[in-house]
Amino acid sequence: MKTAVIAITRNGARLGAKVQHGLAGATLFVARKYAGAAGGATVYDGELKALVARLWPEVGGFVFIMATGIVVRLIAPLLRAKDTDPAVVVMDDAGNFAISLLSGHLGGANELASRCAFVTGAREVITTATDVNGLPSFDLLAKEEGWEIEDLGRVKVLNSLLLDGARIAVVDPSGRVRTAFRGRGVLTFHETFLEALESGAAGFLFVTNRQLPPQSRSDRLLVLRPRNLVLGIGCNSGTSGEEIGEVVRADLKRLFLSPKSIRCVATAEAKRHEPGLVAFAETLGVPLVCYGSGELNAVAVPSPPSVHALAAIGAAGVAEPAALLASEGGTLLLKKIRSGNVTLAIAETG
Repeated sequence: MKTAVIAITRNGARLGAKVQHGLAGATLFVARKYAGAAGGATVYDGELKALVARLWPEVGGFVFIMATGIVVRLIAPLLRAKDTDPAVVVMDDAGNFAISLLSGHLGGANELASRCAFVTGAREVITTATDVNGLPSFDLLAKEEGWEIEDLGRVKVLNSLLLDGARIAVVDPSGRVRTAFRGRGVLTFHETFLEALESGAAGFLFVTNRQLPPQSRSDRLLVLRPRNLVLGIGCNSGTSGEEIGEVVRADLKRLFLSPKSIRCVATAEAKRHEPGLVAFAETLGVPLVCYGSGELNAVAVPSPPSVHALAAIGAAGVAEPAALLASEGGTLLLKKIRSGNVTLAIAETG
């Protein structure tokens, strides 16, 4: 994590030097008059408020060595959302406490506070309810597994039910929820959505890449999206990102699959710099994974060879073998389809 450590006193500068030394990716900022107290620190001039505002969108975490009240007033105008705000930890300049102040789970402030305490000998202060009660939290589980949270507001609802000891019905084909909770909380596990919804539970947790019908929706349902879908895409030169996107969206909708579960876009090495394909992957915020013709030809696929692909790049196919390669032995959910200038296949990781 890229972390800004900011100190405003001489003792704070000395403590900040310890924190900087113990945290990978940390930069210490001190006022010019305290530069001598902390070797390797970055000196800032001007107002502290301006420094924090500049750094806020650039770093993943802050360690403020100063009074909590100062920090609250500094960051209040900058707060946006719990899934985007950086981690904020506050330490007193005597090094007694490392307080997780903001974005404890999703931002990683609880972990950052623990690391600061470890490297300085301070006492970590964690106040998130699930942590102090010895329970996992659904937002932290999602972060650790790399799952997308469908509706962040539902996390609070489900975590509250968990703390209250209410029964939560879970559908999770991956088995990761059962492993993470290890018998903690009142969780029951079900094979199907319908079985879970009819179980009489107070809340529901579904880990799925499937779109759910409107009748299954509940304000007590939290949906977590595993990143387990691979789009194998071939296209003609000059195909726009918009055209590719239209084809993908239509087929995901037809198959009741969530775009939030897309892990990557896979294609041929010859298409690595295809502008439309590059733009489409960037729009999704996922990597573009490319394979050479030899790798593609080594994969057994259900569709017959493509005369066009063979002539153009020496590969018998692109969409299906690329999807299977990127899914690392997964299963084809959609065999190759062609629409306009786009060829698409979809695989699910194993």
